[in-house]
Amino acid sequence: MSERWARAVLSSYRMAGSLAFPVIGAYVAWRSSRGKEDHARRRERYGLAGRPRPDGPLIWVHAASVGETIAVVPLVESILGYGMHVIVTTGTVTSAKVAEERLGDRIIHQYVPLDLKPAVSRFLDHWQPDLAIIAESEIWPMTILELGSRRVPQVLVNGRLSDRSFKSWRKRPYLAEALFENLAHVIAQSELDGERFAALGARPVTVSGNLKVDTGPPPADPKALEALRIQIGRRPTWAAVSTHDGEETVAAQVHSMLSARHPGLLTIIVPRHPERAEALLAEFSALGLNVARRSVGDKVTAQTDILLGDTIGEMGLYLRLTEIAFVGRSLTSDGGQNPIEPAMLETAVLAGRNVQNFRDSYQRLIENGGAKLVRDRDMLAGAVNFLMVNDAARHRMMAAGMRTVTEMRGALGKTLKALEPFIQPLIVKSRLNGTNGR
Repeated sequence: MSERWARAVLSSYRMAGSLAFPVIGAYVAWRSSRGKEDHARRRERYGLAGRPRPDGPLIWVHAASVGETIAVVPLVESILGYGMHVIVTTGTVTSAKVAEERLGDRIIHQYVPLDLKPAVSRFLDHWQPDLAIIAESEIWPMTILELGSRRVPQVLVNGRLSDRSFKSWRKRPYLAEALFENLAHVIAQSELDGERFAALGARPVTVSGNLKVDTGPPPADPKALEALRIQIGRRPTWAAVSTHDGEETVAAQVHSMLSARHPGLLTIIVPRHPERAEALLAEFSALGLNVARRSVGDKVTAQTDILLGDTIGEMGLYLRLTEIAFVGRSLTSDGGQNPIEPAMLETAVLAGRNVQNFRDSYQRLIENGGAKLVRDRDMLAGAVNFLMVNDAARHRMMAAGMRTVTEMRGALGKTLKALEPFIQPLIVKSRLNGTNGR
């Protein structure tokens, strides 16, 4: 009965997608008007190809947003090293920019088709991938079912399931199994993630660790970094990065609480969604704080209280300006954001207690002394103050974070080993046919 129910649900999903397809243009147009879609390439979201398919085997790698895209870059580079053709799809404008900057014309980039049967079928009819590699937690039912019906191997890499997602899938076990049985392999980030995928019916499951750790630190433009360092001089700094609604207010309040104790204090706030910058500017100004916006080229002067990092792709720049970083979506929102980038750059990591989406990374950092969780605004202010006045403690945290990252490396090698049975036959086929992608 439950199996029939799962099939009925998936059939209804397929039918609803087909019925919605003719009117979905209004939704895409709305997203485009808000800068969330690339207007010039919006046809790709309907599965319409932007360029011809190359001859020979083709591997499709999908990474939804910026974090996933950064994580799979070393994996894609390794696959390219085998001489294979690779198409990378992303779901956001910002992740497309990251793919372009880091992989360039070595890959084919397309926006991922909407998870509606006409769009997915059109995409697959054109590109005919020989292998699909999906990053992290991108479970799109129609795409998975269509790939399964065409017998295209699907491998989930860097797989993770949040507490919320796992709980949701556990309520619908037959639906989960009907989807996950289409995956040829799941390569999970942690033992807990692996256990969760196995409990939902995925087979086989292996654990690799977090691919993000093997990417290297986020880059920074040397000229921009030097210019900001000159403007800041010897002022004390701390940063609140990847913040969500409410956490910027907390950071501004912490600044006001600490500025008397630390003359010249500069607080760097980097919101997860830069489009909120105008509202944040108004809020900070109402608090009597002087703000420099990175996006409009404001310079940091002696009067600047807050440097508002309202740009995309410059996390490496902001983190190099400080030795203390609070990582957001952990005080006023649930789940947390990835602490690996700050740790890579030898930054003492602070966060709220709601970090369950990155439980393994935080657990390792905390055990080694590279991160500390705080309960609320006052505890955050106390932690920032303590690290500012205790150089030895701050440097121990910074070193512990870097040591933890070093210990966690190796996910790329384990992932490639797990992918070998899928990639090796394609390499042989490519060489026999003379369609090597190099």
